[in-house]
Amino acid sequence: MAAEKVTTAGIPATPNQPKKKHIAREYAESIIVAVILALIIRTLVVQAFKIPSGSMEDTLAIGDHILVNKFIYGMKIPFVDSKFFKIRDPRRGDVIVFEYPEDASKDFIKRVIGTPGDTVEVKEKKVYVNGLPYENPHEVHKEKDLFPREQNPRDNMGPVKVPADSYFMMGDNRDRSYDSRFWGFVKGDKVKGLAFIKYWSWDNEHFRVRLRSIGKLID
Repeated sequence: MAAEKVTTAGIPATPNQPKKKHIAREYAESIIVAVILALIIRTLVVQAFKIPSGSMEDTLAIGDHILVNKFIYGMKIPFVDSKFFKIRDPRRGDVIVFEYPEDASKDFIKRVIGTPGDTVEVKEKKVYVNGLPYENPHEVHKEKDLFPREQNPRDNMGPVKVPADSYFMMGDNRDRSYDSRFWGFVKGDKVKGLAFIKYWSWDNEHFRVRLRSIGKLID
């Protein structure tokens, strides 16, 4: 049997016990890890957005809070231009969040109407894609006035061909949406993700929660 280690006083020595972390340090480390995970999730996986305007009514109302899938179109790594692990490209009918082309500090949300290579035209409020009528069941028209092409592109526009790696976007509230009819196309690298669910909805006008909207999928 191995000899027991003793002190000079003849008393058996106790093994060195690991020092316990100070509770403040434990909390600090937990908070740092949580923040890092939250940043990773927000940057690469899913991000929350709030709807500030009525351009997507009645699909999305002012005060809707939504989650956006950020990896379906490819994850964008900070400080890197390329996207990685893309599942698919945006499709016609997708509701997507993107950087507003005229001000990158702002995020817009609209529906994809034209994909790369498509020809889009608007005639008397009706949308045509590649020469065929394109009607989305979510579109609404809240104004009867028709603007001539020379005055305003809202009701009469094009035809225009969507460039490579670009998208033509329109709001579902067609008469009250500032979209690709006015400012052109969205580049693929400006797309942030696919809107897929409402997780909260607040009606500020009537000061109430829209309970029926919570948990509703966006299509």
